[in-house]
Amino acid sequence: MLRCKTISNSLMSGIVIALVATNSFAARASEAISKQLHELTLNETQTLLRDNTITVTQLSNYYLQRIETFDDNGPKLNAVVTLNQQLAEQVAALDKKLMSDAPLGKLFGAMVLLKDNIDAIGMPNTAGSWLMREHVPSKDAYLVEKLKAQDAIILGKTNLSEWANFRSTMSSSGWSSLHGQTLNPHDVTRSPCGSSSGSGVAVAADFTLLAVGTETDGSVTCPAAVNGIVGIKPTLGFISRSGIIPIAHSQDTAGPMARSVADAVVMLEAMMGEDKNDASSIAPVPLVEHLKADGLKGKRIGVVRNMMGYHPQLDVVFEAQLSILEKAGAIIIDNANIVDKGSWNEDEYSVLLTEFKADLNHYLTKSNAPIKSLQEAIDKNQEAKERTMPIFGQEIFISAQAAPELTDERYLDALHSAKQKAGKDGIDATLAKYNVDLLIAPTTAPAWKIDHIDGDHFLGSASGAAAVAGYPHITVPMGEVHGMPVNMSFIGDAKSEGLLIEAAYGFEQATNARITPLLF
Repeated sequence: MLRCKTISNSLMSGIVIALVATNSFAARASEAISKQLHELTLNETQTLLRDNTITVTQLSNYYLQRIETFDDNGPKLNAVVTLNQQLAEQVAALDKKLMSDAPLGKLFGAMVLLKDNIDAIGMPNTAGSWLMREHVPSKDAYLVEKLKAQDAIILGKTNLSEWANFRSTMSSSGWSSLHGQTLNPHDVTRSPCGSSSGSGVAVAADFTLLAVGTETDGSVTCPAAVNGIVGIKPTLGFISRSGIIPIAHSQDTAGPMARSVADAVVMLEAMMGEDKNDASSIAPVPLVEHLKADGLKGKRIGVVRNMMGYHPQLDVVFEAQLSILEKAGAIIIDNANIVDKGSWNEDEYSVLLTEFKADLNHYLTKSNAPIKSLQEAIDKNQEAKERTMPIFGQEIFISAQAAPELTDERYLDALHSAKQKAGKDGIDATLAKYNVDLLIAPTTAPAWKIDHIDGDHFLGSASGAAAVAGYPHITVPMGEVHGMPVNMSFIGDAKSEGLLIEAAYGFEQATNARITPLLF
């Protein structure tokens, strides 16, 4: 396992930050400050910084201490795999900016962790693969540029399910050949889900204020749900994909992960923008204005019963929320089931195989990565199989390599069919049939036991339709089953983020259902 946690020393406000494998961080932050900084919101963070109650240096030291105490030691959650070599420089610059009259970005003071498939200067971008361990991009991904422009501080990178969980049908979520297995902070014997495993764990365990995940189908919403945090998968194109190791351009998107809806929304708004290097990227829209405490009032909400039934105790928790939604002013329309749910699955998989080969080859060719094609990855995995494939293989890789080209009629037909079934004939048709504004369902089952023999024990989720259609999906904590967090999903049609944010934020304010992991 490679743990790249080293940063050059820098003198900042009289405090030397030296990130080395020792217990030096714990000695720096007093117990009083640590309690003050525990599970801050963005607004609380910025208030403390504006009031000169704390410095950015103290804030960064708090998170570094948490990472050392609980990620490298103690339960050894293994969520944070790389620390930013430029962290000291960024912290010093923001401390200096706070002492001046310079305008501050909307994310000033926010520490952000990036999933380890997102390009960032000075840090390896590996997709968790041992084959990519020496790949250090020469520029930031577009979304990282946007974060920095809003004064966010990039803390480091997080572990993920290797190749974003698209290498084997027997994979274990949160495991990668380069970084090993990430653990769920609520119960270290249980899965963190994936593929944005480390991002979900890091936010839940308070190793960072915010994290970026990526999703093709469930890779933001599932780890958000099983770790008990908020995750937003936005409409396809709201966040540029340039600088992200891909699976499939027709479904891939990055998304924010946070402990509150408000923080996730501010982060999403900051990352949005048209990018000349991503033809699918679209103009940003204002989102923060939709954070309304009475956001549920008057909303017609459809309950998707055919996205339920795979875990009885999960359904019990979900049922209890319906009366809360009604008390907050929502109008509940029951049995708003998606017609032919899952009918797109076969087409979706065919599309992902074809696009993965094309998109990955394009990324590898244009980057300074040590491998240049999917076929080379397959060959080198086989050569180093004891290191790269000790618990599962690469059958998805092999299927993708055999998939047709992007110009093939079979691919084009499957793409059109999948989008039609999940979008126009799925979510759109359901919203119209039942005259509802949005749809709700349990996000996914409570976390299952980590199993390196049989792989993930995945019972079901609400992610599929929105993922395939390219529509938004927000997941918010709604309670727990035997101490494990479970979430509710809010799903709408294309570009309905504003409406979903109002409902999700209203639900969060009415319930405050998030549970904190006990990392002692």
